[in-house]
Amino acid sequence: MATTVQTPTLESHDDIALADRLKRGHDEIITELHKLIIGQEDVIELVLLSLFTGGNSLIVGVPGLAKTLLISTIAKVLDLKFSRIQFTPDLMPSDITGTDIIQDDPETGRRHMVFTPGPIFGNIVLADEINRTPPKTQSALLEAMQEHRVTVQGKTYHLEEPFHVFATQNPIELEGTYPLPEAQLDRFMFNIIMDYLPEDDEVRVATSTTSVQNQRFQHAVTGADIVAFQQLVRRVPIAEPVARYAVNLARTSRPGPHAPDFIKQWVSYGASTRAPQHLILGGKARALMDGRYNVSFEDIRALAKPVLRHRVLTNFHAQSEHVTSDQIIEKLVKAVPMPKSGM
Repeated sequence: MATTVQTPTLESHDDIALADRLKRGHDEIITELHKLIIGQEDVIELVLLSLFTGGNSLIVGVPGLAKTLLISTIAKVLDLKFSRIQFTPDLMPSDITGTDIIQDDPETGRRHMVFTPGPIFGNIVLADEINRTPPKTQSALLEAMQEHRVTVQGKTYHLEEPFHVFATQNPIELEGTYPLPEAQLDRFMFNIIMDYLPEDDEVRVATSTTSVQNQRFQHAVTGADIVAFQQLVRRVPIAEPVARYAVNLARTSRPGPHAPDFIKQWVSYGASTRAPQHLILGGKARALMDGRYNVSFEDIRALAKPVLRHRVLTNFHAQSEHVTSDQIIEKLVKAVPMPKSGM
């Protein structure tokens, strides 16, 4: 039997009202965040896109840039359960998912197994310095990120919605780091680069953090709102040429006989099918955050780097010539033409 695909639409009064609520909620969250977080507007926008689409994101930057503070503050602003996992070389998978322990029943005197949930059971989970633990432990996050559930001793436990994993990663050149497996990297919607602040912003950080702080946050958006926003995003329509453009960006990134010369020269593996999915989902949320009900080519182009930079894997030639994935993506965006018709 053929599968019927429902064409997305955003025409009902309820959807329009919810879209307006998303736009206001986005602005209110940013206002609350800036009570504590200074600058980093681009990073904040991508983190909110992750929340509004139901995605997980990787945040990369050297220590001390407030990666952990940003994610914990978002959890406070949304009044969601925050859980932080500090990844270390000796961390075990059960330290993340939880484990069964033997307990005595005081009434019967019998022993029985009781599941003790691990820190993965939160709404916003911060996997801090995820690349400081071996791949076996890193992979303990895979089922939770993809299926929003964990399996321990053959029994499956579902995670409460909304559920998001934000992983922080130190630059791979730092000592004591393990590169994330490609299969796990691909499950992150965005790879967000967090860089040093401009001088004026850094002065504000230095003065504010060395003064008395007692910030109170207004919970303008709830966890139920986030779940509703995620469903709304999927109902935003997208024109076929815009969707095709997102697909062509991913397809052109893959080495092959018809790939551009720079892809053949510098890329070992291109983006998977998850890339256009995340470009489109992110584009839909970006449109709503901007007060629009349709996805533009510019929405797709604006998200090309965070969606593709961890999916376009460079080869030895690129590394020897100091060519980064971001530079390749810039050439890719210029090389892939936008369809003549569409938005």
